[in-house]
Amino acid sequence: MGIEAVTAIDRTGETDRHGRPTAKIRARGACPALAAPMPTGDGLLVRLRPAGGALTLSQFSSLARAAAARGNGILEITARGNLQIRGLRAETVGQLAADIDAAGITVPDGPAIEISPLHGIDPEEASDPATMELALRGTLRDRLASPRLAPKLSIVVDGGGAFNLLALSADIRLVASSHADWLVAINGDGETATPVSVGPAEAAISAVGDILSLLAALGQGRRARHIDPALLRARFPAMDSLRAIPSRAASMPLSGLHRLADGKTVLGIRPEFGQMRAADLTALIDLASAHGAAAIRLAPDRGFFLIGLPADTVPAMQIAATKHGFSAQAGESSEHIAACAGAGGCGSAFYETRTLARRILAAAPALFDGSLTLHLSGCAKGCAHARPALTLTGTAEGYDLILNGLAADRPDERIAGGRIDFAIERLARSIEDNRSAGESAAACLTRLGATGVLEALRQE
Repeated sequence: MGIEAVTAIDRTGETDRHGRPTAKIRARGACPALAAPMPTGDGLLVRLRPAGGALTLSQFSSLARAAAARGNGILEITARGNLQIRGLRAETVGQLAADIDAAGITVPDGPAIEISPLHGIDPEEASDPATMELALRGTLRDRLASPRLAPKLSIVVDGGGAFNLLALSADIRLVASSHADWLVAINGDGETATPVSVGPAEAAISAVGDILSLLAALGQGRRARHIDPALLRARFPAMDSLRAIPSRAASMPLSGLHRLADGKTVLGIRPEFGQMRAADLTALIDLASAHGAAAIRLAPDRGFFLIGLPADTVPAMQIAATKHGFSAQAGESSEHIAACAGAGGCGSAFYETRTLARRILAAAPALFDGSLTLHLSGCAKGCAHARPALTLTGTAEGYDLILNGLAADRPDERIAGGRIDFAIERLARSIEDNRSAGESAAACLTRLGATGVLEALRQE
């Protein structure tokens, strides 16, 4: 999950002079759950995933109010569809946990199990991943709770359908190949993961249990990529004859109105760069409730779906969403920017990512034809985007520009802080001047190569 430097709340240990629990530094390598919030530039951060990624409107509104009362009122949805609450203090984390319990929100223990956001709703779904998640947690409870598993271990259960999880990488992934059968694969996304088993639900659960046992035996912190292929083949002798399930269709985009195969509609909504304020979220939920929405489904790619809106109310909801800082229309340029919390929200960040994002959107529209992702990373950790992209990494001296890579990669160019606007304008102009008819921004950058791009950037 890309999180380091974690603290844990000791509920039975030390307290401050007011009798409130204090936070203690804990080992690196865990994710910031309720029991282990993470220190950031604006206080403590907690990440949670409600069961099934599903919330009622009342529950989501309760979370927004709790974020305002216990933190600084800022909530985020991550690239994997998890919810983050910022600006907490050691003494308010327990209060937030109580608020979550009072709202009837269940947050399962153990490794994250991410499932298709439209589970049980999408008629094109091959099988219901929510049922599989419950079966995994029930049958493999002890193995999932093993302290020898890596804290960042991830499991994906993809039921298929209109919004699949093909692009989501995981240590262990289960993909419904039919109503009855599941493919189990490890270490990768829908294209790159290695299949190890296929069969009915019981066999798939058994296979996941065996993989968890192999990981636990390897020692704490080990991931699926560390499993010896020989050990894997010894346990799954038929794996070499298996093939990944071809995707029937690309996953639909998140933002905008979507009609499912049975004619029902869902509205995809994305907070600007994945971040929202409690007051805006509460106002949006109140309007959604008034228009007849029934539920919320958190989704990968930093957004959520509103379920149950009558189709004739969607245009009004889209206008309201824009007013409150959300995107509810497909194809908006901001969808192609991955920005971390940035300075002020993270103690490691060297610049305000969202401020720069807005300047770039205005100054360099040529970058945003949908062919590439611009990754604005406040530091080299690259929490907001784990795939190669056009990346600007913050440093003490300014910015590292990586034309197609990760935030920690060797930069193609170093840009002084005061020259970033000039550099972005030059990059956009270079694309506009050199792009052939019908050529995308990404293809143009690839054709120009590092030499051509850097020559443009260095021109006065």
